Amino acid sequence: MSDEHDDLLDPDVERASEIDDLTGPVPRVVDHERRSPDTETVEELVEDFEVDLEALLAEREQFKSIAQRLQADFDNYRKRTQAQAADEVDRATGRLAEAFLPVLDAAEAAYVRHPDEVGPLLNLMLTELKKHGLETLDLDGQPFDPEVADAVAHEPGDGGEVIVAEVLRSGYRWKGRTLRPAMVRTRG
Repeated sequence: MSDEHDDLLDPDVERASEIDDLTGPVPRVVDHERRSPDTETVEELVEDFEVDLEALLAEREQFKSIAQRLQADFDNYRKRTQAQAADEVDRATGRLAEAFLPVLDAAEAAYVRHPDEVGPLLNLMLTELKKHGLETLDLDGQPFDPEVADAVAHEPGDGGEVIVAEVLRSGYRWKGRTLRPAMVRTRG
């Protein structure tokens, strides 16, 4: 056999020619969509880039403003729902305190007859209710205020300012709101 035939049968020579085929010159793909550098200068490219950058920055500011408004709306919603929940709790506990008023009236009436026996119990009830927001209206000798007292009797006085002469039934506030006005006798 000749040397020529030996090369044809040699697998290394065959692989080398395949590699040469693969690593040969790469054909250039022409993009007809792009302009050639001759028709558009570098300055025009920079201007286009700056315009696009300004538009992107403006759009970013717009989205940022929208996000801030949404965050503020959400914060306001959260605060409003928390305030509503707190108001609802106050109303519910106020109704519970109002349900105890007949018990307090009975305890006060019993205290008048048996102060030594009922006094500690009445004080304990009032102390616990005060911890949660109940206030007893102290109106004796104070100027009459129809917001916190109902006048059921009146005795003539010197003609001056109308004052509370006697508290007939205690009045109460619950967290600053009049729960029940006091029943009073006035003088003035």
